[in-house]
Amino acid sequence: MLVVVGCLIVMGIVYLTLPQFGHLPDAMSAAKIRTSPHFKNGHFENIHETPQMTSDKGTFSVLWDYAFGKHPNKRPAKALPAVKTDLKHLSKTENVLVWFGHSSYFMQLNGMTFLVDPVFSQNASPLPYNVVPFSGTSIYRAEDMPFVDYLMITHDHWDHLDYETVKALKNQVGKVVVGLGVGSHFRRWGYQATQIIELDWNETLPIKEGAITALPARHFSGRSLFPNRSLWVSYLIETDNRKIYFGGDSGYDTHYKQIGQTVGKVDLAILDCGQYDKDWKYIHMNPKEVVQAAKDLNAKWLFAGHNSKFTIANHAWDEPLTQVSEWAQKVEMPLLTPRIGEKVLLDDLHTFTVWWLDSVNQ
Repeated sequence: MLVVVGCLIVMGIVYLTLPQFGHLPDAMSAAKIRTSPHFKNGHFENIHETPQMTSDKGTFSVLWDYAFGKHPNKRPAKALPAVKTDLKHLSKTENVLVWFGHSSYFMQLNGMTFLVDPVFSQNASPLPYNVVPFSGTSIYRAEDMPFVDYLMITHDHWDHLDYETVKALKNQVGKVVVGLGVGSHFRRWGYQATQIIELDWNETLPIKEGAITALPARHFSGRSLFPNRSLWVSYLIETDNRKIYFGGDSGYDTHYKQIGQTVGKVDLAILDCGQYDKDWKYIHMNPKEVVQAAKDLNAKWLFAGHNSKFTIANHAWDEPLTQVSEWAQKVEMPLLTPRIGEKVLLDDLHTFTVWWLDSVNQ
């Protein structure tokens, strides 16, 4: 017992000392959190009960299998064929999306710039050398970004909110849009309170010719020993002629159909497709569920992200893209599969090559 207590004390000291662990909701966040209908008994809750682990093997066995089990092809054998688009010299008239791998995206839309969940450091984990990028995928840095009008964070897990990246971006950002509680991390890291906008589910921020709305997701949050103290969100970006949905991390649930019924057709749904497992089936979607979620959203096009940069699950690295392509084809759902760094022209959406098969077969 004394050893356990000692470990907890040490971990608490680490949390309070190291800035990358962020900050529990401060007074500014807490004032709004208390009014949220999704905050109950000291933590945020999903629409439906969502256990993180769904295996009868036990959490320790699941973690042991992830760390030491034999699961082939979890990382590509060779560097992936990423390309580097010069984002600083895009024409202001271009409406483009650029994927940085996993769940990091840059978008220019109607002259506005958006950066979603950027992770440019070499480790998406609190443990050193634990979640490192695939060879060839880490080609962008904060200094490659133009001025960002809206830095948007879906939740505060390490593979979506990267301390090194957001610190480096501090002087290149206009507004920071986050779920309730996540603003406390940014204030600890030197961002101005006037920059930070914390949103609850179904709360909208007006922007030029449109809006950013925070919407539900089925997931969890936390950078320390205190889970679910901040809110995980998805986002809908609307302009006068377009609706783009960023799903963030989420398991499949009724919220997709509810959003689709509320907002009508979505031009592009960017969804979590990777790092899934039957042992945590409620917090990430498998490829079949991803396609169903896109249909629920009445999406014209689907972009399947959360893959091709980090290994956080036991499936083969290329499995998400291969399987989502098969399921999308079965139901005639148009699918975007660009290489990392490749331009997606939002005014002229079209299919891309199956580049990951070429990578597997090299």
